[in-house]
Amino acid sequence: MVTSKVLDLMSISLCLALVVVLPSCFAQRLEGEWQWQLQGQNPWQFGGRQHGQYRYRQQQFREECDIWSLTAAEPSRRIESEAGVTEYWDPTQQQFRCAGVVVLRHVIEPKGLLLPTYANAPHVTYIVQGCPQTFQSKTRIEKGSERRFRDEHQRIERFREGDVLALPAGVAKWCYNDGDSRAIAITVFDTSNFQNQLDENLRLFLLAGSRQIQEIRGERWEGVRHLEEGRNIFSSFDQELLAETLGVNIETVNRLQGQNDQRGNIVFVEKSLQFLSPEFQEEEIRREELEREARRRGRDNGLEETFCSMKLRHNINNPAETDIFNPRGGRITALNSNKLPILHFLQLSASKVNLYQDATVGPFWTVNAHCICYVTRGRGRIQIVRDNGKLVLDQEVQEGQLFVVPQNFVVIKQASREGLEYVAFKTSDNAMVSHLAGRTSALRSLPVEVLANSYLISRETALHLKHSRKSVAVFGPRSISRREEERERAAAVSDE
Repeated sequence: MVTSKVLDLMSISLCLALVVVLPSCFAQRLEGEWQWQLQGQNPWQFGGRQHGQYRYRQQQFREECDIWSLTAAEPSRRIESEAGVTEYWDPTQQQFRCAGVVVLRHVIEPKGLLLPTYANAPHVTYIVQGCPQTFQSKTRIEKGSERRFRDEHQRIERFREGDVLALPAGVAKWCYNDGDSRAIAITVFDTSNFQNQLDENLRLFLLAGSRQIQEIRGERWEGVRHLEEGRNIFSSFDQELLAETLGVNIETVNRLQGQNDQRGNIVFVEKSLQFLSPEFQEEEIRREELEREARRRGRDNGLEETFCSMKLRHNINNPAETDIFNPRGGRITALNSNKLPILHFLQLSASKVNLYQDATVGPFWTVNAHCICYVTRGRGRIQIVRDNGKLVLDQEVQEGQLFVVPQNFVVIKQASREGLEYVAFKTSDNAMVSHLAGRTSALRSLPVEVLANSYLISRETALHLKHSRKSVAVFGPRSISRREEERERAAAVSDE
């Protein structure tokens, strides 16, 4: 159910961030982006994965990725703040190290503000509950002869449960929950992505606030202390230098550095945040869209969207956009770079799977990506098999747990009587799946004689194996007639 609360997200200073990387961001069109691709100089180029350039996936990780065991896990670190909680999954676990990801979950109380932060890796966020917005603060206007400052920011957009938000590395964001209940967001950072050029550790840069670990399950993480404790980026600069650079007094600098601020990185807002509402900007937005369309008509290739104006969100909880649907089994909604073009530059994607009672999805493998799956509702059983046919995961999962399916590992997921819903984050902008059951399965593409000789079964059984499931990917509970059961039993006897 879509909630009515609003999680005001994302001071997305996207254009500002991109100006640093691409000095002519506001003027540069996509045809220029193509030129960079040809020159090999575009920092948003498709990424290492597409071209096989795993530049930052260190050799030691490859040697450690002979995976024999996986587990569905819950967060093992908890950072409590005044108005919410940030929880981390242990990034030192083999399954996360080999997938090259770090995962965290924010829980924000009503009137809670997640203070501005940016990261060294691109990331995708799924809104489990709540509605974020974009916001940028800057500039000055003149009114008559009086010159004064006024708050001017990016277009405000209401988000809702089921939205996926895609952000490049180095983009500052904040979140505000002005609803009546908690807001929850799960974020996957791709630390092995080409945009992260230092190492595979996640680094979160706080523009305000601080963080200090409150709860530890198990041993302290070695080598990732920077995720557990830290102050904001202003805290260690020389005060006089900051005052001169920012044009403020020392008292303001003391506030910026937050030396005695113990609220954490999620704080309560005493009064509601004030900003320009979407209604006030509708006319301007409409004008900008008309101007953009007019310019498109005047150009040969019809493309001129800049990086600064790229769409950053898409909802995958909308039944109207379902890609695969089985009335007895459930539905799958995929989000790739065709629907959200910025994913092409991040080399990430996502999908939402809703399985009805006792329904299954699989067996299948993902050809070109790892999958990081977060259970949003219900329960189910997950089995994963590695390349030598050994079972590496056989576990019942429930809401709030997360599990990893490595690239090319085969997985089956079955919902319990209460159903199963999960979101899958994928390390490719256009993840490809190969099924072993259903109308599009790999087995169905094989000749009957090949199947019969491969598995030492009769031709009749091979035909039944190929055509027993008519659906695609999602299958409802199997119900067969007595005649079909007798036919299968007779076929099995003849095979022996």
